[in-house]
Order: sequence, then C-alpha cells, then structure tokens
Amino acid sequence: MMIKQLFSSSKKSRQLAKNKKVLVSLDLQTQQLAKRDLSSWRNAWQAAVNVENPNRVQLYSIYFDTMIDNHLSGTIEQRKDMVLQKAFRIMDKNGKEKIDYTEIFESGWFKQFLDYALDSRYWGHSLIEFDEAVDIAGKRKFSGVRLVPRQHVIPEYGAIIRNPSDEWKTGISYRDGDLAKYCIEAGKPDDLGLLLKVTPHAISKRYMLAYWDTFGEIFGMPIRIAKTSTRDETERNRIYDTLAKMGAKSFAVLPEGTEIELKETSRGDAYNVYDKRVERADAEMSKCILGQTMTTDNGSSKAQGEVHLEILKNIVNQDADFIRDLVNDSLIPFMVQNHGFSFLDGYTFNWDETIDLTPEQQRSIEEMLLTNYEIDPKYFIDKYNVKILGEKKSHVLSKGFFD
Repeated sequence: MMIKQLFSSSKKSRQLAKNKKVLVSLDLQTQQLAKRDLSSWRNAWQAAVNVENPNRVQLYSIYFDTMIDNHLSGTIEQRKDMVLQKAFRIMDKNGKEKIDYTEIFESGWFKQFLDYALDSRYWGHSLIEFDEAVDIAGKRKFSGVRLVPRQHVIPEYGAIIRNPSDEWKTGISYRDGDLAKYCIEAGKPDDLGLLLKVTPHAISKRYMLAYWDTFGEIFGMPIRIAKTSTRDETERNRIYDTLAKMGAKSFAVLPEGTEIELKETSRGDAYNVYDKRVERADAEMSKCILGQTMTTDNGSSKAQGEVHLEILKNIVNQDADFIRDLVNDSLIPFMVQNHGFSFLDGYTFNWDETIDLTPEQQRSIEEMLLTNYEIDPKYFIDKYNVKILGEKKSHVLSKGFFD
C-alpha cells in the first residue's frame, strides 16, 4: 500500500499541521537495473555523504541490486530471524508481565515494524509510517504499517521529498508537526548501513560468476573439428550441419576422406581462479553480516563452530538491544501520546530471556521441585493453561471390590 500524501505548491496545503496523516504523494520511480561496478559504487557513496545536498538514490539502487545475491540475503535473513523469533513481554514497573498488553504487540503490525526496524542495520535508516489505530474485538491495534520509500527520505535533515532528485530544502520535515504523529525512524541519520561494506564483494562476485560462465562456454565442451578433402560445397555444408547438430545420439554419413576430431581443453584452473574468488566474496560478506562464517558454511570442528555461534549470538544480542531501546524510547511513547494507548504509560518492552529447556530437562526440574518443595499451583495453571481444582485424593479400594 502506497503512502498517501499530496505535495502542493500552495502555502495553505503546505501547512501539514492541519492534516491528520502523512499525505505525501511520492513520485515513485522504477529501480534502474543498470550495470554496476566499483566506480559507480564509489560515486554513489560520494553523493550520499555530500554535506550540502546528500542524495542516496544511486547508492540505494546499488543496494537493491546487491540484495539479489542469494548468500547475502540468506545471511541477513538468518541474523534477522534470530531476533524476530525471540519471545518478549510487556512489563510493569515491578517487572511483572501484563499478558493482555503483551498480546497487543503479538500482531502483524508489530512484526512488520520490527522487520523494517532491523532493515535499518543494513540500509542505514528506515522511516516507518503507521495507519490509524483502531479497536478490533476489544483490542486496540494499528490497521497498517509500511516503509516510506527510502529514495524519498533525507535522514540527515529529517525531510521527505517528492522526487528523488529534489534537494532536501524542498521537502517536508517528518520530525515536526503532524508527520511526527505518524512516523517513527529507525537507525542513525548519517549511517549508510552494512550494505555499504558488502557491496564491493557482491559486485566482484557477480562479475566473477559471469567470467566463469564465459570460461565454461569457451572451454567447457570439446571443440569439434572436421577435416575433409572434398571441394563440393553441398558436401561441405552437410558436414557443417552434422557438427552443428551433434548430440548424444548423433551419427553422420560423410564423404570419403572426412575425419571428425573432438579436441578436449587442457585448461584446469577454473576452480582456483573463479570458484575460490566467489568463495572468498561469500566469506567476506558473512564476516560483515554475521561476524563469522561457520553458521553458513561447513566448519572444520565442533569447537570452532561453537565459538562462531557464540559470536553470532553476541551480534544478535546487539540487534535485540537496539530493538528494545527503539520500542521503549520511541514506539511506546508514540503510541501513548498520539494513538490512544494511554494504558501503556509506565510499561516497558523486554525480551523473555528464559533459558530454553528440552521437555526432558523441564520435566526433570519440575519433578525435583515437586518432590522437595511446596509449589504454588498457579505456576502450572499459567504455564499449561489448565484449571487446578485442588489436591487429588487417594481412593483405597475395599477388598473384594472386583469379586
């Protein structure tokens, strides 16, 4: 769903304080799938850091192409999923969970918000627009959340522009007035994201794969050579057609004196030249996004794999801290002050850091607790969602009952 706003030249319509929503009709332009190289990446980088008139359009276009890389997109999704799959709680000042409030955030709009917010780690910045909050089945929720197209956002100056080529001075501030009531930004205004670092490796990888395809086309199949002494043009054309149509079950009836030779290539360095370069590019991208390589590729040992997994967990914890701060410092105040979630005032978002146990481990712990301690039945009521009426009485059957 596109962002709904109108830019107008009249002064009256520019007074966005009178509007109730983000009302900018953006001139969305199709991404140009142009040929990219390191020089275009460097020029785009230079344009993005221009102090007077920063413009990220070309850099974002290159990022868009870069994200086509399967290895890169896979590593990003792996890192994001480890945050998105974490359980969370909405807690009061005493650290007690308010389950009804937690359920408000266990909705599609919040998951989409988290997804856009985490994308800012890679793109540098995300401006997220919210629709009106509505009451559905007695629960308040946002009817929609979407990303404001990045090429129309100038985070350095907090402005939305109509055309990607416009200067930020012609745009409208989203940090003041009515726009601030419907938008939350994630990421730092001057951050260009991790994609800035991985793009050169993705570009090099793309070229090496293209070169490898060319190598395979030239040297991958034996060269077919026909030698004939005939001067008959018809016979020579028939020999040419035979070579062109040669396949698994091909055969030919050729003039006397005709020889066909299949000449194998002696080139054997394609693996070292191309595949190793692609492998190195993938490794460099993994190190940038995940901090290591063994959670995407085979490791040399279990001990090394555990160390690499621990490195990844540290990075994921940093992302989780980023999300927690964003929700507590921006999202909840935004909901309380602008969208009728006043009941959330004083509550905080936190991740559920309960240790994950296997069913066997959980059963063993519960048996130990029940054997040695008096346990509040509410623990089992809350955990298993069952109603406990009281202690079960032992029934001793009289002798001869079954006689």
